[in-house]
Amino acid sequence: MKILLLGPNGQLGTDIRAANAALATPAEIIPLGREVVDLSNIDAASAAIAAHDFDVLVNASSYHKTDEVEGNAQLAFTINAHLVRRLAEIAGDKNARLVHVSTDYVFGGQASRSPLTEAEGKAPLNIYGASKGMGEDLALTSGADVLVLRVASLFGVAGASGKGGNFVETMIRFGRDRKRLTVVADQVMSPTSTADIASTLFSLLSSGVDSGVWHVVNAGQASWYEFAKRIIDRAGVDAEVLPIPSSDYPTPARRPAYSVLDTAKLAAAVGAMRPWEEALDAYLIAKGYRD
Repeated sequence: MKILLLGPNGQLGTDIRAANAALATPAEIIPLGREVVDLSNIDAASAAIAAHDFDVLVNASSYHKTDEVEGNAQLAFTINAHLVRRLAEIAGDKNARLVHVSTDYVFGGQASRSPLTEAEGKAPLNIYGASKGMGEDLALTSGADVLVLRVASLFGVAGASGKGGNFVETMIRFGRDRKRLTVVADQVMSPTSTADIASTLFSLLSSGVDSGVWHVVNAGQASWYEFAKRIIDRAGVDAEVLPIPSSDYPTPARRPAYSVLDTAKLAAAVGAMRPWEEALDAYLIAKGYRD
């Protein structure tokens, strides 16, 4: 199997390459990073991608700086939506499968307090979520074989270079430097390991699951405060973590109050992913923060 991978050097892309290398029969990975492909230029990017032969096209790249995106809507919709439609068309022309990585931010989550299923209506609160939601729709209506993987609140050993690391690293760094952290407690989500997403991706591909939307997150839920407190405690950082309302930490982009993703469909198909607490411990061990 040949897999063309967009975003090969990000948190998820790095773990996809690692998970593939660990397979008994690894796929051939064709990595196309932003140093090679300018995703903001749809025609040029399309030509570069279409020049390759592949069985699966994994789009693990996006314009995901949520607050910055608020002032760059055109670029967000170009990369997160219109390019995705072109990717689906290219995959369809090659009789290949497109795996498109999306986000829990396609949901508004203001009223719900039950995990959101794949069939739940989208209601994004910010431009990032809106652009990703449109990308889903354009891919799924293209006629191509498309898997949309909705993920959330990612942490991976490579870190998110565009964001200066990830939430785990930020909390550890701030905890060591400041000794006292205040973290939003009224936004609840699904903390998720990119290593676990990567292994689940290969399970989905090998199982031959149907096209459509799949929620791919670790089991359980947490507020950002609960997530941060667990990070500080398990990493052995001497710092106090205090909860605050989101009104005390205003941001350019609104975030959903509740965006926990239901994974019953995933569990029935290939098995549930482990609890986020276990995934976090594995991450902290891999990074040398604990034994």
